[in-house]
Amino acid sequence: MAHDEPQAAGPTKLVIRNIGLVLSGAMEKPILDADTIVAENGRITAIGRAKDVDADGATTTVDANGTTVAPGLIDSHVHPVAGDWTPRQNQIGWIDSFLHGGVTTMISAGEVHMPGRPRDVVGLKAMAIFAQRAFWTLRPGGVKVHAGAPVIENEMVEEDFRELAAAGVKLLGEVGLGGVKDGPTARKMVGWARKYGIQSTIHTGGPSIPGSGLIDKDVVLEADTDVVGHINGGHTALPDNQIRCICEGCKRGLELVHNGNERAALYTLRIAREMGDLSRVILGTDAPAGSGVQPLGILRMVSLLSSLGEVPAEIAFCFATGNTARMRALDCGILEVGRAADFVIMDKAQHSAGKNLLDSVQLGDLPGVGMTIIDGIIRTQRSRNTPPATKVPEIVGH
Repeated sequence: MAHDEPQAAGPTKLVIRNIGLVLSGAMEKPILDADTIVAENGRITAIGRAKDVDADGATTTVDANGTTVAPGLIDSHVHPVAGDWTPRQNQIGWIDSFLHGGVTTMISAGEVHMPGRPRDVVGLKAMAIFAQRAFWTLRPGGVKVHAGAPVIENEMVEEDFRELAAAGVKLLGEVGLGGVKDGPTARKMVGWARKYGIQSTIHTGGPSIPGSGLIDKDVVLEADTDVVGHINGGHTALPDNQIRCICEGCKRGLELVHNGNERAALYTLRIAREMGDLSRVILGTDAPAGSGVQPLGILRMVSLLSSLGEVPAEIAFCFATGNTARMRALDCGILEVGRAADFVIMDKAQHSAGKNLLDSVQLGDLPGVGMTIIDGIIRTQRSRNTPPATKVPEIVGH
């Protein structure tokens, strides 16, 4: 089982040098002109050319060996329960496995797989506060899990949302997985959540677990959540005309998940591109789920959307990093001074037909992960889950 990773005992200075390609995570400038990144005490302090940055006094130096450095990937839709265990598949170590797929941050869409999950208001609030506290303290493999996402029920009143926010809860679980399935009630409660700084997501499409139900375009549009959760279905998608209606009828986040309908994901992507709204596209896995745990789910979505959705790979990586970071108000996901030093270092997989990492992803191949770094601390080296990378970074000073 992956336990909580210790934090740095003293001041740290990480230098990553000899970088072949820097992906920023920001759609307005997805590729940066840089070959060196410096991070001090878990924050990025410099990005540029080696001759222009202060690399002296490094406590850790990584030679990237010409590979690609990108922001750590963000999974916008997971269902954690307790620590690094999921009862849905009775699997231990799933979060650590996602880290080996380049994921450094996860967002809970509700701890709905908790055995005996309480449905009464006191119980659901207590469980949300517990999950928020537990994952604030515990970071499996170092992964940042933003949890504590209550599933709303009809008996809740505004004071419940104020209490949750005061206790540190910042997310709602998927609207529609509990008793609230109608538009007017959902809109009222989403409004209360927003008033107290709590973000919201709605289940979209056919039912996924016992107790859930069909959530169609009318409910989605009236609820007006911050994120349209798995607009490509989790698993069952809405008809195309309803997907288009949602895309055109609101300006909220359009979340595409691995455990959904792939054709519907590509259809949504096409609409977002037609509308000039690719900044609304974010990625999740919706795992653990009935189809299992997918450690490479975010990389697979990047590859799918780039290769079959005809999106440049550097833009597809933004869906899994900067777009989500901005929508979720996170301090990671974009490579810029002051943000968290969370990185994934990758290269094209061995024997890929692609000329380089970006070309290989646009051809549909998965990259090989050579290292993950969270808060400026190396968490993993060559991934045990991705295809082996052609080139890998190495620690040359520690």
